[in-house]
Amino acid sequence: MITELQLVNYKCFAGQTLHPKALTLLAGLNGMGKSSVLQALLILRQSYLDGTILKTGLALNGSLVHMGTAKDVFYEDADNDQLEIGIAWADRVRSTFSLNYLREADVLALSQDSLLPNVFDRSLFTEKFQYLQAERLGPRVACAVSDQSVRVQRQVGTAGQYAEHFLHVYRTMKVSSQLMLHPSGKSNELLSQVQAWMHEVSPGTEVHLDLYPQMDIVNLEYSFITGDQRSNRYRSTSVGFGITYTLPVLTAVLAAMPGHLLLIENPEAHLHPQGQVKIGELLARAAAAGVQVFVETHSDHVLNGIRVAVHDGILTPESVSLNYFSRIREGERVRGVVKEPRIDADGRIDEWPDGFFDEWDKSLERLLKPRGK
Repeated sequence: MITELQLVNYKCFAGQTLHPKALTLLAGLNGMGKSSVLQALLILRQSYLDGTILKTGLALNGSLVHMGTAKDVFYEDADNDQLEIGIAWADRVRSTFSLNYLREADVLALSQDSLLPNVFDRSLFTEKFQYLQAERLGPRVACAVSDQSVRVQRQVGTAGQYAEHFLHVYRTMKVSSQLMLHPSGKSNELLSQVQAWMHEVSPGTEVHLDLYPQMDIVNLEYSFITGDQRSNRYRSTSVGFGITYTLPVLTAVLAAMPGHLLLIENPEAHLHPQGQVKIGELLARAAAAGVQVFVETHSDHVLNGIRVAVHDGILTPESVSLNYFSRIREGERVRGVVKEPRIDADGRIDEWPDGFFDEWDKSLERLLKPRGK
């Protein structure tokens, strides 16, 4: 498990250290550096998969992230020309990836001081990893098939584009932990559990997957159960957007095993608040089961789902890292900073920095004021 992430002269950070736990929540206004933290991990994985990490340095643009040029990645007000991404692991191994920024050439050159011990058998660099970006694929007439991504690399795709194929291939695999099993599931198999958790998003929804190997597509349809009645099957393009949008999230989380690493952006997208709370609970259950989860979110409902899980004893407060991102000005420089509110065993949070999921309170305060004042 990753226990520390250090960023030096990277994007908006002059120098910032984060302390990830089993469940790490990244929150803050837009453009404050949340995605940059995930990108720091993704760029290391991408550079390893592309074979550049110990040869030429960072692969800035690839299948996981498109970072642009060295100038886009290097902190613009830096005091020196060295960029560092450092990771500490639970077994106290430390890895520091260092690069020198050559300004005239606008390149990042691998530093002689760069040290990456043999850590490439860890989840960040193996198939024990899933990343779901904020912009996932919604309903479509046919779903893509990729044996390389699904069967070999065991990935659902960064946009969830292979989630249906993944779910079809591994539909009978057992969910690894009792903690993640939904009580209404007919079995502990992946497809059954995905459907059970989907009922929290859209009650009575049943998922139907048909593989057409001769055309390399999967057909996704839904039916709906109300009481003893089951509807006809409907193509996904005729059903609410949020159901298909959340399918990769449920699939990736429920397929994860202890020691896996999940990076998920905006799991709440297109979901009713009830579904958002349940997604937060499921993420907490996965973390309690030994999966390390990084989640970027703008949803107080996702946060509340996590808080309730802590309150109910599903996840210990020591297993949660809350991070609120903002920026401060120091003279002529602006840099990103991170505050770390703490959660207790009752699910209460010790401090609420301005902007940290407090918009409901601010709006209520205005509504309670007499008009015109």
